[in-house]
Amino acid sequence: MDVRSPLITHISWGRMVVEGVGEGKDFKLYPGGGRAWDWNETGTRHSPGIQPADVEELLERGSEVIVLSRGMQLVLQTCPETLAMLKEKGAEVFVEETTAAVGRYNRLAATTAVGGLFHSTC
Repeated sequence: MDVRSPLITHISWGRMVVEGVGEGKDFKLYPGGGRAWDWNETGTRHSPGIQPADVEELLERGSEVIVLSRGMQLVLQTCPETLAMLKEKGAEVFVEETTAAVGRYNRLAATTAVGGLFHSTC
């Protein structure tokens, strides 16, 4: 199944626009679609940060490369367990400031089954 990940067409403080998905603050994106990323689903906080449960959906939906944003001011952390789990599953992972992460994700989306978690504020 060759399904492209949706492009992020706008990123600014507190606002993202994703093709075919809509507008919002934080997103989970994956091949074929995406949705708002609600931190309350898994109890995510800036620290310790992105948890294994936050990225499982990306893998289930076919993401082979994962882009994790750290927020515009690099406040959002990523749990070591999350990175260990992604490595164990064979996913390539990039963890970057949000605007850099969006750029990388959009470039990868043209050729790769990429998924990502994007936080558009701190």
